Formats: sequence, C-alpha cells, structure tokens
Amino acid sequence: MLSLREQEAPMSDSLAVGRVDIDDALTDMWKSIFVFLPKAVAFLAILFVGWIVARFIRRIVLKGLRRVGLDRAIERGGMGRVFQSGRYDASTVASKLIYYAVLLLVLQLAFGIWGPNPISDLISAVVTWLPRAFVAIVIIVVAVAIANAVRELVGGALGNLSYGRLLATLAWVFIIVLGAIAALNQVGIATTVTTPVLIAALATIAGILIVGVGGGLIRPMQQRWETMLDRAAAESQAIKEQTQAYRSGREDVAREMAPAPAAPVVPSGPRETARTTKPSASNPSVRVASGPVIRGWPTPWSPGEVADGEQAGQDPVRRVPVHRGLGEVPAVLGGGVAHAFGVPGEVDRGQRPQVAEEAVADGGRVLVDGGQ
Repeated sequence: MLSLREQEAPMSDSLAVGRVDIDDALTDMWKSIFVFLPKAVAFLAILFVGWIVARFIRRIVLKGLRRVGLDRAIERGGMGRVFQSGRYDASTVASKLIYYAVLLLVLQLAFGIWGPNPISDLISAVVTWLPRAFVAIVIIVVAVAIANAVRELVGGALGNLSYGRLLATLAWVFIIVLGAIAALNQVGIATTVTTPVLIAALATIAGILIVGVGGGLIRPMQQRWETMLDRAAAESQAIKEQTQAYRSGREDVAREMAPAPAAPVVPSGPRETARTTKPSASNPSVRVASGPVIRGWPTPWSPGEVADGEQAGQDPVRRVPVHRGLGEVPAVLGGGVAHAFGVPGEVDRGQRPQVAEEAVADGGRVLVDGGQ
C-alpha cells in the first residue's frame, strides 16, 4: 500500500495546476477589461461629438435652404402639394435627411473602433447607397418640374383644340414615368426592367421630334414664342412706366411737403422809434404793418388805432412825429392814398383819405387823417 505522503503528492500537484489556471483566467479578464474600456469611452465620445456636429449641420442647412428659397422652388416645380398635407416643409425634410446621413457616418466611424463587424458592414452599405438615393430624388424633382412646364406649354399652344388638355396631360404623365424609371435605375431597383423601358421611351421621343420637326410643329411653336416675347416686352414697358410715375409722384409729394420760405412780417402797432419796411421787386408780397390811424383831429391824448394791411405802393413806411396844432402825434408815411400827391394804393382799415401835409422825413410823404 502507498504511504500517506505518496498519496498527498498528486493532490498537491493538481491544486497547484488549478491555482495557475485561475490566475491566468483572471489575468486575461483584466486584460480584456483594460482593452475594452478605452474603446468604449472612444465609442461614446465619437457618438456624442458626432451628434452635436450633426445637429449643428442640420441648423445651418435649414437656414441656408430657406434663404435660397427651396420651398418656393419646390412649389413652382409642382411638388408643393406633397408637403402641404405634412407637418414639415421641403427645407425641413432636406435638413433632416442630411442630419441622419451625418449620423450614419458617425455610427460607421464609431463602430469601426471595434474592428470588422456586421453592423459596420451594414452601415457602410447604407452610406454607400445614400449618394445614389440623393441623385434619384433630384431626378424626380427635375422630372416633375419639366412635366409641369411641358403641360403648361402644350396646353397653351393647343388650348383652342378639344383634345389639347388631354395631350398636355399625357405629356405630363409620360415625363413623370420617365423620371421615375430613371430614378429607379439610379438606385439599382429592377434595373433589368427599367433600363429597356427607358431606352424605348427615349427612342420614341426622338422619333416624335424628328417627325414633328419635319412636319408642322415648327410654325405653331414659333408663333407661341413670338406671342410670349411680345407679352414680356409689353409687361416690361408697363413696369418701366409705373416706376417713372412712382418716382414723379414721390418728387411732387416731396416738393409739396417742403416748407415754404417764411415772409418777413413787421409787427403792427405804434412805436416810439422810426421803422422803415420797403417791399422789393423780387418779393412784392412782403407783409407790412400799418401805422396808427387818428380818428378826428390829432391830439396828444389820442394815440390812434392800428390796422393791418398790404403796402400798396413802393414808398417806405416810416413813423415820424408831425407838429399839428396841439402837439406832436404819430403819422403814417406811405401807408395809404395821398390824393394831393397822386400816389396810388390801398387804404387800410380805419383810414380815410384826406389832405396830406408834407413833413421832412427823408424825402417821404406823410398822410394824416385830419378829421372832416
């Protein structure tokens, strides 16, 4: 029989081997954790930064598309009805598409940290397909715009015919179908079916053009273009005339609203000092103030009344003292009609033409109301 020491030796060897295996497993686990943590942190950081960049790009694209007028262009192209029923307009949809495209690029970059994996392969395939989808959308939009223009042109050229509207609608449908086929061929859907149909449609269009050019389509189209050019010329002339009338109206209003030059006014009323106001030939409408008017015989205690009026003649208005009987009283120089000297003019209120006396006042004439 084996001794006790011989029996314990194999057991100690097996325990030592098991302890070594556990140590190796723990070491591998910690190594895996230390390798995984940096990649996880980088993955999350790429996602966060990419999300912020995608939102920033979406805002810039949205503002740019609205500024260039994408929504108006879409409405003119006939696609406006597609966005009227929805909650987003064309600019918002385009900005969101670009936002998700950037997010796909960010996801592709983030998952690439883990090395080759099925998710990265799928995202790479989608990112590769995105440019083709964008080109297909552009083809559809352009096809709709061309179809609307052709329908309007054909409907206007053949509007007098009973089947003109039908032909315009058929042309519109034909162009839309061509655009759809070209878009499907671009994204790679049913290429074995769409390619022959597209070739046959283009051959048909070429044949129609050849027959039409050789037939009688040239003259109607020429008349149509001449009519459109004449209408455009008439509208441009009308716009030019309206612009000129608007400018003339603004000038007239500015001229009427401009303040008129104020005419100098001499205040009326008796004054102790002499004052002379003489209208010039360039401005005969100068307002002057008449001097005092003495009712009855002049007396020192009756200063008189003041009457406003226009100066009738060219004589200056000067207040001078006149010695008449009981004392000096103010008089008016050139303010009324002096019959004695034959000076024409108008009589102010309260004055009565009487016989005038001469007074030495710079060679002027003095008219004094003498009563009777």
